[in-house]
Amino acid sequence: MAKEVVVTREGYDKLVHDLDELRTVKRKEVADKIKVARGYGDLSENAEYDAAKEEQAVVEARIADLEATLKVARVIDDSELSGDTVSIGMNVTIQEEGEEPESYDITGSTEADMNLNRISDESPVGAALIGHKPGDEVDVTLPNGSIVTYKLLTVTRSK
Repeated sequence: MAKEVVVTREGYDKLVHDLDELRTVKRKEVADKIKVARGYGDLSENAEYDAAKEEQAVVEARIADLEATLKVARVIDDSELSGDTVSIGMNVTIQEEGEEPESYDITGSTEADMNLNRISDESPVGAALIGHKPGDEVDVTLPNGSIVTYKLLTVTRSK
């Protein structure tokens, strides 16, 4: 059985929207490209046809991936969120000694995006912070093997 994927309501809604967009819009666009490319004649030497078929494979793979994720997705309920303990759906402010504080939203793996300061509960920092409260010092083992200690300054619900 596939591993459960925990997501926020916002993350779940985005997955559903992306799947719908791929099924209704992108599939039709790719089918149209294939139809046009077939009109160019010999398919064995038709780069447009090859590119469209490759794009179709990517779209279908993404659809299958999203369907599989949604089957095992569990939307985190607001009642599961404690006001002062790190979990998915919470915003944390952490500080490494001598550095400026940094704030992150803790999300499920499907919602993580470092450009938006959203880290996964499965990332080294996210996993280490889960279950901790403000004031705790948390050691994080980074992928390169080094250990960084963060002080957990605040925990609030993500907006």
